[in-house]
Amino acid sequence: MSRVIKLLLAINLIGLAVLTFVYPNLMVGPGKLIAGHKQLESDCFACHTAFTGANSPKCVSCHKPADIGRLSSAGLPLSKPQSSTPFHQKLISQDCVACHSDHAGVRRYQIKGNFNHALLAKETLDQCQACHKPPTDTLHQQISGNCLQCHTQTKWTPATFEHNKFFVLDKDHNSSCVTCHVRNDYSRYTCYSCHEHTPDNIRRKHIEEGISKFDNCVECHRSADEDDIRGGQEKGGKDRKGDRERD
Repeated sequence: MSRVIKLLLAINLIGLAVLTFVYPNLMVGPGKLIAGHKQLESDCFACHTAFTGANSPKCVSCHKPADIGRLSSAGLPLSKPQSSTPFHQKLISQDCVACHSDHAGVRRYQIKGNFNHALLAKETLDQCQACHKPPTDTLHQQISGNCLQCHTQTKWTPATFEHNKFFVLDKDHNSSCVTCHVRNDYSRYTCYSCHEHTPDNIRRKHIEEGISKFDNCVECHRSADEDDIRGGQEKGGKDRKGDRERD
Protein backbone atom coordinates (compact mmCIF):
# COMPACT_ATOMS: atom_id res chain seq x y z
CA MET A 1 0.00 0.00 0.00
CA SER A 2 1.47 3.34 -1.04
CA ARG A 3 2.23 6.12 1.40
CA VAL A 4 -0.38 8.35 -0.25
CA ILE A 5 -3.18 5.84 0.42
CA LYS A 6 -2.01 5.35 4.01
CA LEU A 7 -1.93 9.10 4.52
CA LEU A 8 -5.45 9.50 3.11
CA LEU A 9 -6.76 6.73 5.40
CA ALA A 10 -5.10 8.31 8.42
CA ILE A 11 -6.61 11.73 7.57
CA ASN A 12 -10.05 10.17 7.17
CA LEU A 13 -9.79 8.36 10.50
CA ILE A 14 -8.66 11.53 12.25
CA GLY A 15 -11.49 13.44 10.60
CA LEU A 16 -14.06 10.87 11.74
CA ALA A 17 -12.68 10.97 15.27
CA VAL A 18 -12.89 14.77 15.37
CA LEU A 19 -16.44 14.75 13.97
CA THR A 20 -17.45 12.15 16.54
CA PHE A 21 -16.47 14.46 19.39
CA VAL A 22 -17.69 17.69 17.76
CA TYR A 23 -21.01 16.33 16.46
CA PRO A 24 -21.67 13.14 18.43
CA ASN A 25 -25.44 13.57 18.02
CA LEU A 26 -24.99 13.16 14.24
CA MET A 27 -22.21 10.55 14.24
CA VAL A 28 -23.23 8.10 16.99
CA GLY A 29 -26.66 9.25 18.25
CA PRO A 30 -28.87 6.14 18.82
CA GLY A 31 -32.08 8.11 18.30
CA LYS A 32 -34.00 11.21 19.29
CA LEU A 33 -34.39 12.03 22.96
CA ILE A 34 -37.63 12.03 24.91
CA ALA A 35 -39.59 15.28 24.91
CA GLY A 36 -38.28 16.38 28.29
CA HIS A 37 -34.67 16.23 27.06
CA LYS A 38 -35.27 17.52 23.54
CA GLN A 39 -33.21 20.66 24.18
CA LEU A 40 -30.14 18.45 24.79
CA GLU A 41 -30.17 16.65 21.42
CA SER A 42 -27.10 18.54 20.23
CA ASP A 43 -25.32 18.42 23.61
CA CYS A 44 -24.49 14.74 24.19
CA PHE A 45 -21.91 15.51 26.86
CA ALA A 46 -24.59 17.02 29.07
CA CYS A 47 -25.39 13.41 30.03
CA HIS A 48 -22.52 11.36 28.62
CA THR A 49 -18.83 11.16 29.45
CA ALA A 50 -16.32 10.36 26.71
CA PHE A 51 -15.53 6.63 26.40
CA THR A 52 -17.70 5.67 29.43
CA GLY A 53 -21.22 6.52 28.23
CA ALA A 54 -24.14 7.88 30.25
CA ASN A 55 -23.14 9.21 33.60
CA SER A 56 -25.49 8.99 36.60
CA PRO A 57 -23.88 11.89 38.54
CA LYS A 58 -24.71 14.13 35.58
CA CYS A 59 -28.35 13.00 35.77
CA VAL A 60 -28.46 13.83 39.48
CA SER A 61 -27.08 17.32 38.83
CA CYS A 62 -30.41 18.17 37.15
CA HIS A 63 -32.77 15.65 38.71
CA LYS A 64 -32.36 15.99 42.46
CA PRO A 65 -33.24 12.65 44.12
CA ALA A 66 -35.22 14.42 46.84
CA ASP A 67 -37.45 16.07 44.20
CA ILE A 68 -38.00 13.18 41.77
CA GLY A 69 -41.71 12.39 41.51
CA ARG A 70 -42.56 15.63 43.32
CA LEU A 71 -40.97 18.54 41.47
CA SER A 72 -39.77 19.11 37.91
CA SER A 73 -36.08 19.68 37.17
CA ALA A 74 -36.92 23.40 37.21
CA GLY A 75 -38.21 23.05 40.77
CA LEU A 76 -41.91 23.40 39.88
CA PRO A 77 -44.58 21.12 41.42
CA LEU A 78 -45.74 18.35 39.10
CA SER A 79 -49.39 18.67 38.11
CA LYS A 80 -49.53 14.89 37.64
CA PRO A 81 -46.87 12.87 39.47
CA GLN A 82 -45.31 10.16 37.30
CA SER A 83 -45.47 7.59 40.09
CA SER A 84 -47.99 7.09 42.87
CA THR A 85 -45.21 6.84 45.45
CA PRO A 86 -41.86 8.66 45.29
CA PHE A 87 -39.26 5.93 45.80
CA HIS A 88 -36.09 7.40 44.30
CA GLN A 89 -35.33 8.95 47.69
CA LYS A 90 -35.05 5.44 49.16
CA LEU A 91 -32.55 3.98 46.69
CA ILE A 92 -29.26 2.81 48.16
CA SER A 93 -27.46 3.85 44.95
CA GLN A 94 -28.28 6.61 42.46
CA ASP A 95 -27.60 4.43 39.42
CA CYS A 96 -29.98 6.13 36.97
CA VAL A 97 -28.85 4.24 33.86
CA ALA A 98 -29.64 0.90 35.55
CA CYS A 99 -33.31 1.57 34.78
CA HIS A 100 -33.50 4.53 32.38
CA SER A 101 -32.55 5.11 28.75
CA ASP A 102 -33.82 8.34 27.23
CA HIS A 103 -33.02 7.89 23.55
CA ALA A 104 -36.08 7.54 21.29
CA GLY A 105 -38.24 7.25 24.40
CA VAL A 106 -37.77 4.98 27.36
CA ARG A 107 -40.20 2.30 26.17
CA ARG A 108 -38.35 1.52 22.97
CA TYR A 109 -35.01 0.84 24.62
CA GLN A 110 -35.93 -0.22 28.11
CA ILE A 111 -36.09 -3.94 28.83
CA LYS A 112 -39.40 -4.88 30.45
CA GLY A 113 -39.00 -5.48 34.13
CA ASN A 114 -35.62 -3.75 34.10
CA PHE A 115 -36.15 -2.17 37.50
CA ASN A 116 -33.70 -3.64 39.97
CA HIS A 117 -35.36 -4.06 43.39
CA ALA A 118 -31.92 -4.62 44.90
CA LEU A 119 -31.41 -0.85 44.61
CA LEU A 120 -34.15 -0.25 47.20
CA ALA A 121 -33.31 0.25 50.85
CA LYS A 122 -33.98 -2.79 53.03
CA GLU A 123 -36.85 -1.19 54.94
CA THR A 124 -38.63 -0.48 51.62
CA LEU A 125 -38.40 -3.96 50.11
CA ASP A 126 -41.52 -5.36 51.79
CA GLN A 127 -43.69 -2.32 51.03
CA CYS A 128 -44.83 -3.66 47.64
CA GLN A 129 -48.30 -2.10 47.78
CA ALA A 130 -46.82 1.39 48.09
CA CYS A 131 -45.82 1.21 44.41
CA HIS A 132 -47.84 -1.71 43.00
CA LYS A 133 -51.63 -1.81 42.80
CA PRO A 134 -52.88 -4.89 44.69
CA PRO A 135 -54.67 -7.57 42.63
CA THR A 136 -58.47 -7.47 42.85
CA ASP A 137 -59.28 -11.19 42.68
CA THR A 138 -61.14 -12.87 45.54
CA LEU A 139 -58.02 -14.41 47.09
CA HIS A 140 -55.92 -11.24 47.17
CA GLN A 141 -58.80 -9.14 48.49
CA GLN A 142 -58.46 -11.11 51.73
CA ILE A 143 -54.73 -10.54 52.00
CA SER A 144 -52.80 -7.53 53.16
CA GLY A 145 -49.19 -7.24 54.14
CA ASN A 146 -45.96 -8.59 52.76
CA CYS A 147 -46.29 -9.89 49.17
CA LEU A 148 -42.87 -11.53 49.50
CA GLN A 149 -44.45 -14.32 51.54
CA CYS A 150 -45.61 -15.84 48.25
CA HIS A 151 -43.98 -13.83 45.44
CA THR A 152 -40.43 -12.92 44.46
CA GLN A 153 -39.08 -9.55 43.31
CA THR A 154 -37.83 -10.93 40.00
CA LYS A 155 -41.09 -12.51 38.79
CA TRP A 156 -44.68 -12.02 39.93
CA THR A 157 -45.70 -15.42 38.59
CA PRO A 158 -45.60 -18.16 39.45
CA ALA A 159 -46.19 -17.66 43.15
CA THR A 160 -43.90 -19.73 45.35
CA PHE A 161 -46.66 -21.05 47.58
CA GLU A 162 -49.15 -23.84 46.81
CA HIS A 163 -51.70 -24.24 49.59
CA ASN A 164 -52.74 -27.78 48.61
CA LYS A 165 -49.25 -29.07 49.35
CA PHE A 166 -49.92 -28.30 53.01
CA PHE A 167 -53.69 -28.32 53.40
CA VAL A 168 -56.59 -28.72 50.97
CA LEU A 169 -59.17 -25.96 51.34
CA ASP A 170 -62.24 -28.17 50.93
CA LYS A 171 -65.65 -28.21 52.62
CA ASP A 172 -65.82 -25.87 55.62
CA HIS A 173 -62.13 -25.09 55.42
CA ASN A 174 -62.62 -22.98 52.30
CA SER A 175 -63.01 -19.86 54.42
CA SER A 176 -61.30 -16.48 54.65
CA CYS A 177 -57.54 -16.52 55.12
CA VAL A 178 -57.57 -14.68 58.45
CA THR A 179 -59.58 -17.53 59.99
CA CYS A 180 -56.38 -19.58 60.17
CA HIS A 181 -53.72 -16.93 59.53
CA VAL A 182 -54.28 -14.36 62.24
CA ARG A 183 -53.37 -10.77 61.29
CA ASN A 184 -52.44 -11.94 57.78
CA ASP A 185 -49.30 -13.65 59.04
CA TYR A 186 -48.86 -16.50 56.55
CA SER A 187 -45.72 -17.82 58.21
CA ARG A 188 -47.92 -19.53 60.85
CA TYR A 189 -51.47 -20.80 61.29
CA THR A 190 -53.94 -21.87 63.94
CA CYS A 191 -56.76 -24.45 63.92
CA TYR A 192 -58.27 -23.15 67.16
CA SER A 193 -60.62 -20.67 65.48
CA CYS A 194 -63.40 -23.15 64.64
CA HIS A 195 -65.79 -25.86 65.98
CA GLU A 196 -64.40 -28.00 68.84
CA HIS A 197 -60.82 -27.02 68.17
CA THR A 198 -59.42 -25.87 71.49
CA PRO A 199 -56.04 -26.87 72.91
CA ASP A 200 -57.68 -28.91 75.72
CA ASN A 201 -60.08 -30.78 73.43
CA ILE A 202 -57.38 -31.49 70.87
CA ARG A 203 -55.00 -32.75 73.56
CA ARG A 204 -57.63 -34.98 75.16
CA LYS A 205 -58.73 -36.50 71.85
CA HIS A 206 -55.20 -37.27 70.68
CA ILE A 207 -53.99 -38.65 74.01
CA GLU A 208 -56.89 -41.11 73.90
CA GLU A 209 -55.57 -42.32 70.55
CA GLY A 210 -52.05 -42.62 71.91
CA ILE A 211 -50.80 -39.61 69.97
CA SER A 212 -48.31 -37.49 71.88
CA LYS A 213 -47.30 -35.06 69.15
CA PHE A 214 -50.21 -32.91 67.94
CA ASP A 215 -48.98 -29.31 67.85
CA ASN A 216 -48.62 -29.26 64.04
CA CYS A 217 -52.05 -30.33 62.74
CA VAL A 218 -51.26 -30.31 59.01
CA GLU A 219 -48.39 -32.72 59.58
CA CYS A 220 -51.06 -35.45 59.68
CA HIS A 221 -54.33 -33.86 58.54
CA ARG A 222 -54.38 -32.67 54.94
CA SER A 223 -58.07 -31.82 54.47
CA ALA A 224 -61.50 -31.68 56.08
CA ASP A 225 -61.75 -35.46 55.86
CA GLU A 226 -60.85 -36.71 59.35
CA ASP A 227 -59.96 -40.11 57.89
CA ASP A 228 -57.51 -38.55 55.44
CA ILE A 229 -54.51 -38.85 57.72
CA ARG A 230 -51.13 -38.45 56.07
CA GLY A 231 -49.46 -41.81 55.65
CA GLY A 232 -52.61 -43.61 56.86
CA GLN A 233 -51.15 -43.86 60.35
CA GLU A 234 -51.04 -41.40 63.24
CA LYS A 235 -48.04 -40.57 65.36
CA GLY A 236 -48.78 -42.83 68.31
CA GLY A 237 -48.44 -45.98 66.23
CA LYS A 238 -52.19 -46.63 65.96
CA ASP A 239 -53.87 -47.05 62.63
CA ARG A 240 -57.29 -45.47 63.32
CA LYS A 241 -58.82 -46.56 60.05
CA GLY A 242 -57.69 -50.14 60.61
CA ASP A 243 -59.03 -50.13 64.17
CA ARG A 244 -62.43 -48.98 62.94
CA GLU A 245 -62.60 -51.68 60.31
CA ARG A 246 -61.76 -54.35 62.92
CA ASP A 247 -64.44 -52.95 65.24
